[in-house]
Amino acid sequence: MLIYIHFVHEQSSGIAVNDACIAAYHELKLKKSYKYIVFKISDDKTQIEVEKTSTSSDYDEFLSNLPSDDCRFAVYDFIFEIPDAGERQKLCFYFWSPDTAKIKPKMLYASSKEAIRKRLDGINTEIQGTDIDEVSYKSVFDKVMRTTR
Repeated sequence: MLIYIHFVHEQSSGIAVNDACIAAYHELKLKKSYKYIVFKISDDKTQIEVEKTSTSSDYDEFLSNLPSDDCRFAVYDFIFEIPDAGERQKLCFYFWSPDTAKIKPKMLYASSKEAIRKRLDGINTEIQGTDIDEVSYKSVFDKVMRTTR
C-alpha cells in the first residue's frame, strides 16, 4: 500500500499546458482583457487548453461555467472591498473537482494541476472546490481576506 501511494504521488500525468493558456492568462493578468478563464484537459487527454474566457464580472456566471459532473481549472480576477481600506484584487486559481465527477477525471486533473499551476506566475490564492459552497463568493471572499491582512 505504501508503494502505491508513493507511486501515485510521484506520477505525473504527462499532460502539457497549451501555450494559449499562458497567453490568455497574461491577457487577464497584465492587460485586464478578461475577468476569468476556464481551462480543461483536451478530449484526447494530451494537453490543458482554454475552454472559455470572459470579460463578465458576474461571479454567478463564472460559477455556471464549472460543470457539475466534471473537473476544471480556472483563474478569476477577484476584486473585493475592504471596509476603510478600499478595493483590493487577488488572482485566484481554482481547482474544481466536484464530488459528482468520475474518478478517472479527478485523478487526471489532480495529477495535472501542478503543470498549469506552476506556469501561472502571480497567483495570490488557490481555491479547491468539491461542491458549489466551497467556491461561493462568500467562501472565496473569506479565504482572500485571510491572506490579505
